[in-house]
Amino acid sequence: MVMAAAIEGQTAGARTWSNAIRIAGVDIFHDLAAAEAIWRGFETPGHSFTPYQRFDFLAAWQRQVGERDGLRPFIVVAHDSERRPLLLLPLAIESRLGAQCATFMGGKHSTFNMALYDRDFAANATEADLAALITLISERSRVDALALHQQPLRWQDLPNPMALLPHQPSVNDCPVLAIPPDAEPATLVSNSFRRRLKGKERKLQALPGYRYYVATEGADVCRLLDWFFRVKPLRMAEQKLPNVFAEPGVEQFIRAACLAPRADGKGYAIDIHALECDEEPIAIFAGVADGHRFSMMFNTYTMSANSKYSPGLILMRDIIDRHAGDNYRALDLGIGSDEYKRLFCKDDEAIFDSFIPLSLRGRPAASVLSRLNRAKRAVKQNPHLLEIAQNLRAMFR
Repeated sequence: MVMAAAIEGQTAGARTWSNAIRIAGVDIFHDLAAAEAIWRGFETPGHSFTPYQRFDFLAAWQRQVGERDGLRPFIVVAHDSERRPLLLLPLAIESRLGAQCATFMGGKHSTFNMALYDRDFAANATEADLAALITLISERSRVDALALHQQPLRWQDLPNPMALLPHQPSVNDCPVLAIPPDAEPATLVSNSFRRRLKGKERKLQALPGYRYYVATEGADVCRLLDWFFRVKPLRMAEQKLPNVFAEPGVEQFIRAACLAPRADGKGYAIDIHALECDEEPIAIFAGVADGHRFSMMFNTYTMSANSKYSPGLILMRDIIDRHAGDNYRALDLGIGSDEYKRLFCKDDEAIFDSFIPLSLRGRPAASVLSRLNRAKRAVKQNPHLLEIAQNLRAMFR
């Protein structure tokens, strides 16, 4: 109600709310099974959603990671006056700064966070709709604030209605490669870069059984993941980075999602692309796909001498060519500006955060969270400050 009042003040006089509001009510679920049928109904043509918000992806995360961290499901379904579902917010409740905050399920494993929408609603939603949504959530729950991170402004050809709420830039942007229709390969990966990669790949092509493929059999998925969880900690230690994959439930979540078949029959909730020879896996990239965009989640490459031939870059070229051939329109390598990402993704996609108070207790929490994220972004955007922050982090590690 606190936030809805603010929005109402901003938009009063701009439109007649009684004619604009389509959201008539909300249902709130605290159990995945109770929301599953409605949720899966949003994963069909006629709806707008990212692959990070598929039921199978987030159910695996909640059961393996969210529950271990003490997060409780908070799934909001908004409907119109005839009880037709208009959107589903897949959230979980956690305590932050003394307040009960609802955040997107998926945590740091989701590059993009978004509600699942009826397409017509996404195309025509108004500030009044969003104000009604916030008011209804605040009236129907004891949640103090919404802390909604890493939301895209658009998904495919539709706007994200949550951008109608007050928002701010996320800590990081997302490097992205746009793929025009009928794009020539050289427009996506230059001929000069391709020649360099081909020269390196000749060394790998001499290996018995050298191949690029997407794992479609459960046995291959399990074998590649076994290798990944052996090699990735070594790579992270080499870079003096903490092993985030050792956090409680993370490995179980990844294994479950990589083996969860998509409802459309086109792969798994997480797909694994691999370069391999008979002797060993050489590199893998794993990510989510939806027929329009491939979004990378995690990767690693061999510790053997084969690593000197840039297998990760060769695999990335293969993934780009594959998805361009399948008429995909975009590809990203995840949040952050690592150097290898810039070799392929020249543009940045702006993403945003929203910190919405729902109660008096939620006001200071939302304000502090907003300021903290602005400060983090300022550090990330300033090379000198970023270097200081990295040095301090290394000192205390």
